[in-house]
Amino acid sequence: MDALKDRDPAHIGAYTLLARLGAGGMGQVYLARSPGGRLVAIKVIRDEITDHPEALARFRREVETVRAVRSAYTANLIDASLEAAPYWLATEYVSGPTLSRAVGERGAFPPDSARRLFAALAEALASVHGYGVTHRDLKPQNVILSPQGPLLIDFGIARGAADTALTQTGLAPGTPGYTAPEVLISNQVGAAADVFALGATLAYAATGRPPFGSGPTHAVSYRVVHEDIDVEGVVPELAALIRECVAKDPVQRPGLDAVVARCAVSSALAEDPFYGRLSGDAEAVPQDLGAAVAAGLVPPGHGAPTPPAYPPTAGPGYVPTAVPAYVPTLAPSAPTAVPESGRSRRTPWIVALAVAVVVGTASAVTLRMLDGQGEEDGGSRAQGGGSSSASSSPSGKDTSASVKVPDHIVNNRRSVDNWTLSEDPSQAAAGHGECRQVGAVSAPLELQYSAVDADDVDGGNVRQRAKISFRFKYADAQTEKPDPYYVSVGVKSPHDIDLDTGTPNKSPNLGVGYTSKPQDIFKRWKDGGFVDLVYPDDFQGHSADGDTYEAIPVTNDPGDWTVVFYHVNGSPTDYESIGCDGFHVGSS
Repeated sequence: MDALKDRDPAHIGAYTLLARLGAGGMGQVYLARSPGGRLVAIKVIRDEITDHPEALARFRREVETVRAVRSAYTANLIDASLEAAPYWLATEYVSGPTLSRAVGERGAFPPDSARRLFAALAEALASVHGYGVTHRDLKPQNVILSPQGPLLIDFGIARGAADTALTQTGLAPGTPGYTAPEVLISNQVGAAADVFALGATLAYAATGRPPFGSGPTHAVSYRVVHEDIDVEGVVPELAALIRECVAKDPVQRPGLDAVVARCAVSSALAEDPFYGRLSGDAEAVPQDLGAAVAAGLVPPGHGAPTPPAYPPTAGPGYVPTAVPAYVPTLAPSAPTAVPESGRSRRTPWIVALAVAVVVGTASAVTLRMLDGQGEEDGGSRAQGGGSSSASSSPSGKDTSASVKVPDHIVNNRRSVDNWTLSEDPSQAAAGHGECRQVGAVSAPLELQYSAVDADDVDGGNVRQRAKISFRFKYADAQTEKPDPYYVSVGVKSPHDIDLDTGTPNKSPNLGVGYTSKPQDIFKRWKDGGFVDLVYPDDFQGHSADGDTYEAIPVTNDPGDWTVVFYHVNGSPTDYESIGCDGFHVGSS
């Protein structure tokens, strides 16, 4: 903890600054006090990022990636202001050292303490994965040892299950020594990569040494890909579990639920005597401005003796962030688990922002309140939900005619949205099913959509072609034509497709799929008609490398196909999901 500098502000939003907590790649982090007396950690985005459109867009996408995470294993969001500079986030202040600092100062964990830490971190990752987010940078520096148990921080390069577009081509995310081989080799990042990082982190905790040695980045990365992890001196059972977690082949790594079971803990980590001593090594912090001044952390006269009114009446870009009154509790799950939302009860997210602080003192994760659930309308599997205004984008972005909309969207992100045919025979015969969707935002009006057989709309399974229809139900009630609102449809085959042969492999399809040209959903606003598309006729694939490829026939990959509706903004990579449906293709 460091003293404020003369150039630091006295207040940010409604919060009085008390000290500097540290700095990360994106900004400066401060200790602050809320008007009601609560300590918070505030991260302020650097000016150079604010002035760089691409960097700022990257930050905004990073924020959106982890919007669905509100876990007991991450610090809770208190407030945020991201509408205009200065951009900042406020989270609860979490006391406790990082795992890196604790091991560096007190040495390696004893075996029993290490097992408890292993189980606790695996449970924490499972909770985050349950919200459809992979951390991507788990390491000792990103684990806070709080008195209640470890917290995961630094979601700066985390990804939502529907977004993997944040890493530059040729650059692998993560930290050398903790980044999985498949990430280093081909930038293939998934939940199994987090399991690898978990094993490497525990190796460090159990030995006190870097898991793959130290030295230049390329040397450490070479060892990750080609050599064994350093678990010398670790008890055999724990060493074996660590080795399984860092298997070179991600398929061979255990699921997080299996890791927890293998640890077979019988008491909480917070009750462990060794852990208790570590988590108690928290730095003393001032509780108010007077204490901060007395401790030399705030120069005399730097700030007002009392906090400003809440909310502040001045200052650009400040928008208080709503915190949900109710947050669903998810049980720990395997790496591939995602929260379900049945198609007849689709849960739209209004707007959400989230990011994690890049230093080892606090993290920021936010979730906006849930909207009311959409009501299923009559017709062929049509449904929707949304707000009452058709003139604004759910993301707050300008959708006026001045925005140049691309003629396609790029398949450059990971999507775990997944439609499955109903297990009820009568529902399945009619082609009904449910869609698991992660991180959808609400559309400005009630969105209705359907996916049926193009040659027999009353039939069940799709045989050759699928007809996909969508509209805003109340568009025709608008007295004036609303601003354009562009939607592209992504159609995902059940399995990943070999682009050279057009044949499926055994891996599930985690991409956006084949997509349609963005369509203005309001083009038929006067009569309230549907926009109709036919798969595969109106669809193509577009890779991040600029390649275009034709959509495969549905008969190439029988099974459950997923249809995702994307609101498209000003670039081929700037889009967000607003709905999900699907159809089944028989095997004969």
